[in-house]
Parts: sequence; C-alpha cells; structure tokens
Amino acid sequence: MKIKNNIVTKFRTNSYEKKLIKIRAKKAGLSQSDFCKKAVLEFKITERLTEEQIALYKMLVKYHNNFKSIGNLIKERHPGMYQKINQTADEIKNHLQNFK
Repeated sequence: MKIKNNIVTKFRTNSYEKKLIKIRAKKAGLSQSDFCKKAVLEFKITERLTEEQIALYKMLVKYHNNFKSIGNLIKERHPGMYQKINQTADEIKNHLQNFK
C-alpha cells in the first residue's frame, strides 16, 4: 500500500460549487477529497444506486423476464400478440441498460 504524504494546495469555490461537490461525492460514495482527485485525474465517477433505484431495477428485471415467458407461451398461437409482448420486453430491457 502506498503511503499518501503529499498535500495538494486547497482551492476556493463558491457556496454553490461546494454544495455540488459535496452532493456528487456523496452520490458516488466517495469523500470530497477522493471525488476531486478522480475528477482531476479524469477517472470515471459513477453514482451509487439508491435503495429505491435498486428495487426498481429488480422489478424491471422481473417484468422483462415475465414478458419474455408470456411471449414464449403464446408465440405460435398468437403471433401478433407475441410481437407486441416481445416489443414491450425489449423496451424494458432498454430501460435496464440506463441503470449501467
């Protein structure tokens, strides 16, 4: 483990910038210092999902799987309905990609 013993000069911000840094660091699960270092060094900073977002993600996964299953059950008897159900499942999958 590398020892961190160098201090970088402090920098000034207005109150809006300070609050924004604090909020974005918290959403990313980082300290303000780590958030600023990652931003300056151009590392990718991703926000952590809230409990509500995780619950919504899980619900969308269940809906996607259910629509796929229903579509597979009626595939041969109702091709038109199968297409609509499959399209709905694909739209849900596209929304799931937004979580990443």
